[in-house]
Amino acid sequence: MKLPDGPTLPFFVQTLQLIADPLKFLDTCTQRYGDAFTLRLLGRNSPPVVFFSHPQAIQSIFTTSSDKFELGKVTDVFRPLTGSTSLIMLDGQQHQVMRGLLMPPLHGKRLPTYSRLIRDIATDAIADWQPGSSLRIRDYMSEISLQVILRVVFGLNVGDRYDRLKQLIEPFLNDITSPLNSIHFFWTPLQQDWGGWSPWGKFVRQRQQIDDLIYEQIAHRRTQPEGDDILSLLMSAHDQTGQSLTDVQLRDQLITLLLLGHETTASALAWAFYWLHRQPLCLEKVTQELDSLGENPDPDAIAQLPYLTAVCKEALRVYPIALIAQPRQVKASVQIQGYELEPGAIAVPCIYLTHRRQDVYPEPDQFKPERFLHQQFSSYEYFPFGGGSRSCIGMALSLFEMKLVLATVLSRYQLAIAPNTSVQPWRRGITIVPSQACPMVVKTQRHVHSSREKVISYQ
Repeated sequence: MKLPDGPTLPFFVQTLQLIADPLKFLDTCTQRYGDAFTLRLLGRNSPPVVFFSHPQAIQSIFTTSSDKFELGKVTDVFRPLTGSTSLIMLDGQQHQVMRGLLMPPLHGKRLPTYSRLIRDIATDAIADWQPGSSLRIRDYMSEISLQVILRVVFGLNVGDRYDRLKQLIEPFLNDITSPLNSIHFFWTPLQQDWGGWSPWGKFVRQRQQIDDLIYEQIAHRRTQPEGDDILSLLMSAHDQTGQSLTDVQLRDQLITLLLLGHETTASALAWAFYWLHRQPLCLEKVTQELDSLGENPDPDAIAQLPYLTAVCKEALRVYPIALIAQPRQVKASVQIQGYELEPGAIAVPCIYLTHRRQDVYPEPDQFKPERFLHQQFSSYEYFPFGGGSRSCIGMALSLFEMKLVLATVLSRYQLAIAPNTSVQPWRRGITIVPSQACPMVVKTQRHVHSSREKVISYQ
């Protein structure tokens, strides 16, 4: 089997480097080995894990027949978190059926149904901001994103169950996303329950407490009239045989949406605020565009704003919500970018490295929303939510939420990055976040008046 070159370090050293400082590790590998490189990350007898970043290679991976790959098997590291019936664990017909059931509540005409609640959540979260006050913008974005998941997705109303679940989730996520605990998911011998004092034992007990509340909510929603929340819509969905989702299937989809939709959206929003306030001209353009809609604009109008959309896309390009798209394990030999991958090898489309290609994105380290106004990138050059049949099911909701939250905050406040602040990219779970939670200060409150007569230049 002809494979790309890669580091010869022991598997545990490669794994630790990837967990501790993934950006530096990936950048170093691509500088040394080029568009493709082979790592050993999955134990002493790890199969070759081949990272690709050339758009032609990405296209090959995304368009190769699904019978050549096993996708759910590669995500086994997440099984203790998501459960076995999660969409990301399934393959073939099972995956297609589950994706078909999940897609309608998370896309298209359903999105405006959630807009008022998302804006209310964002407005309430920032209501106490005062000129001169300091804040950690990512903490607020995390709070907003979590509330959106609990209320829009889980269908929870503010109350006892909502409060208990909210109090459990934050420390749970903090624990599982720390570099020290993350390694437990990659190395199964460490998954030993030696009581609540042990890392894995603590994880098991935290997961059980959260599961108990999720099952309580599922039981409660089954006794209620159909609602507009995503859980209610999933309960009413049926496959072609008339089968609906079981409680276990519902739990697994809900926890997956929580794990993959909360931290990621919060981090993308934090980066968008950071870059906008590093680039005053970009901030001026987006606030002018928002002001042009007047007070209380229609959410659909916000979602269609070209410069706001470009800002969100560029924030997701520079630091995508996940560094890689879903890996594919080879079932039958495939050729990718001139390399022959035999059964057992794992192909990894690397979002981060593709998004940093100089030949596709001149000055790739710079934040330039205008890229997305002047050029159409292919789905093999730009894929912040993955691609092919395994693209993120929550993509449309995440982008919709980003636009509404940005519009809500920027229409009400003028902010600035806190003085003497150096923000760096830090790893948190599967995503990259601004260090120090991106400290900012509130300069003034804004009072928006209709300014439809303004001419906005995107040049």
